[in-house]
Amino acid sequence: MTANPVSLTAVEKRSSSVAAFSYAALAIVFLAVYVGSMFTPPLLDDADATHAEAAREMLVSGDYVTLHINGVRYLEKPPLPYWLVAFSYKLFGVNEFATRLPMVLSVLLLGVLAFCWARRAFDERAAVYAALFTYTCVGVFLFTRVLIPDVTLSLLIAASIYFFLTAFEPGARPWRWYAGYAAMALGVLAKGLIAMVFPVGAAFFFLLITGEWQRWREFHLVSGILLFLAIAAPWHILAGLRNPGTATHHGFFWFYFVNEHFLRFLGRRYPQDYNKLPAALYWTLHLVWLFPWSFYFPAVLSAATGRSSDLRGARENIALSRARDFAVRTRLMCWILAGVVLIFFAISTNQEYYTFPAYLPILLLLADGIARHEETKSESKERAGWLAISAGAIAAIGIAASIVLCVGLWQSRHLPFEPDIGKVLTEHAIESYTFSMTHALDLSYASFAALRLPALLAAATLLIFPLLSLVLRIFRRHYAATWALAAGFAIFLVAAHIALGRFGPYLSSKALAQEIARRAQPDDKVMIYGDQAFGSSLLFYLKRPIDLVEGRTTSMWFGSTFPDAPKIYLSDADLLSDWSGSGRVFLFVPEHEKKRVDELLPRRFVIGELSGKRVYSNQP
Repeated sequence: MTANPVSLTAVEKRSSSVAAFSYAALAIVFLAVYVGSMFTPPLLDDADATHAEAAREMLVSGDYVTLHINGVRYLEKPPLPYWLVAFSYKLFGVNEFATRLPMVLSVLLLGVLAFCWARRAFDERAAVYAALFTYTCVGVFLFTRVLIPDVTLSLLIAASIYFFLTAFEPGARPWRWYAGYAAMALGVLAKGLIAMVFPVGAAFFFLLITGEWQRWREFHLVSGILLFLAIAAPWHILAGLRNPGTATHHGFFWFYFVNEHFLRFLGRRYPQDYNKLPAALYWTLHLVWLFPWSFYFPAVLSAATGRSSDLRGARENIALSRARDFAVRTRLMCWILAGVVLIFFAISTNQEYYTFPAYLPILLLLADGIARHEETKSESKERAGWLAISAGAIAAIGIAASIVLCVGLWQSRHLPFEPDIGKVLTEHAIESYTFSMTHALDLSYASFAALRLPALLAAATLLIFPLLSLVLRIFRRHYAATWALAAGFAIFLVAAHIALGRFGPYLSSKALAQEIARRAQPDDKVMIYGDQAFGSSLLFYLKRPIDLVEGRTTSMWFGSTFPDAPKIYLSDADLLSDWSGSGRVFLFVPEHEKKRVDELLPRRFVIGELSGKRVYSNQP
């Protein structure tokens, strides 16, 4: 090629066109999967609408230090995600799009960071794969359907590690150290002290393995810690001053640091509304959260064991290179960071999405391993090996899942379409819903009548694209094989979003809020029976205070203990008194409380009903 300028130009043009295609395809995947899902469904009850309401009340009240929900102090969470959503409301109004915009931007930036990191450490193909895997893996999609800060936390933890690693390179400027400290501080403002624990823990083991403690003078420790405190400390100090404790009442510092951090880690947090996944389920579920790319992990292990410089020889190799091999450092750090996160939550109480910060380092390892395997196999006449085996396993899973979906569609072929899918779901005991994914167990044959379009789209996608990817692997068209699988899963995630939209009536109470708003006058009372979480979307859509009958529970407990808490906590006796009065009362009743309320209120009028949830009134 050096002797033939024409050939060199052709190669450069081809490389340029492939890169342009890859970037355009990445943009299309992101737009289809994430931007297209910003407008629907309505905000869901529980955490989704609860956190959106906290941001809305922040905007209305102008109090950017103490979070409030339903006028009650909400001191469980740090403020950064709510600041971002409140700012989005200020720009675009209070709606679903504005609520989800900061989270979608976090997903976008997570993919951009994955791309930049992988390109700096590995090569162009690995960079494209790192972003592509981020946008198409199941866990990133699932755990950004609800307004929780974990994707933002993961972005900031990964950014802090990336800046620290690049600061180790020869000639690196000091601003990289300060960017790392700043990202870590913002992470603390996003979800608490784990944003400091994970980077510091990963850095400790990294330095322990590489033996580079002697470079500690380069860390800018004093000025970096001062910058960290300048960003992270002011809110914590103000929150403590504005929400002090007394001799008989705990304040912010105890509740936030002791109850929400230390006792939560030990599983002794009060009130007890979190569970711990069984160990076997906790570890194996990561094959689901990182699916389909998790099934290529044997290729990563094969590549790692084939290089003595990555793990077994990491100390010697890094000591020799003196920070010149950024790829080696990245691989080692990714293993360490993922391990720290996964082991931490294996010990602590956990929800399925808690390990989100481990996704990016694992996806970087997968992108690197798959890209190098592809380049090696494409240039040789060897069989695709682990690539084909992994593709075959994914194809087998796709065929099995497609068969299950087709059986559900066939069994429901004569059943009528039910707009309110909640009427045809199989309910389980209410305590089983403390894990975020347990609603999937509610599916029944009858529910497939409401899911025909997304189920048919998912069945076709899972059957065709993994098989196509396998065939391309066999013929050593590896780049096309990876893109075929990614395209298929982008379509699958779109189908999943359509299905989530069909669950809107079941998971959200927006329609009931609209029914109340159509009838209610300013002086009328609106109440929720039981825990506010079961009807929290009423707060967001009605934009008015709501009384809670026997609802001084879970997230509403600690704020209710302050002497200036609003008088929204009612007993059954208070409800009966208001019910028999002259004023009009609207009472939201979740399905599991219906029997109790029906016995308590023999005279009632049904104003609205949706997926087993009801709104009663004391007047016709």
